[in-house]
Amino acid sequence: MSGRFDWPALMRAGLQGLGLQPTEFWALTPVELRLMLGERQGVQPMARAGLEALLRAFPDRQGEMSDG
Repeated sequence: MSGRFDWPALMRAGLQGLGLQPTEFWALTPVELRLMLGERQGVQPMARAGLEALLRAFPDRQGEMSDG
C-alpha cells in the first residue's frame, strides 16, 4: 500500500466483504486489516544473510563493556 489509503474501498472491504462492525473496523490497525484481506506481502523476518551483513557493518568492539 502507498502512503495514502483509499478509505471508501477499505471500508467496503471491511464492512461488506469481511462483515465487520464499524467499531471492529476502526479498532484494527492497517496491518491487521491487510492480513484479514489476504495480503501476505510485507516486511519479512531477517534471514541469516541479513544478520551476517549487520554483523559485518556493525561489529562488536572488543574490550568495551556497557552498564546499560
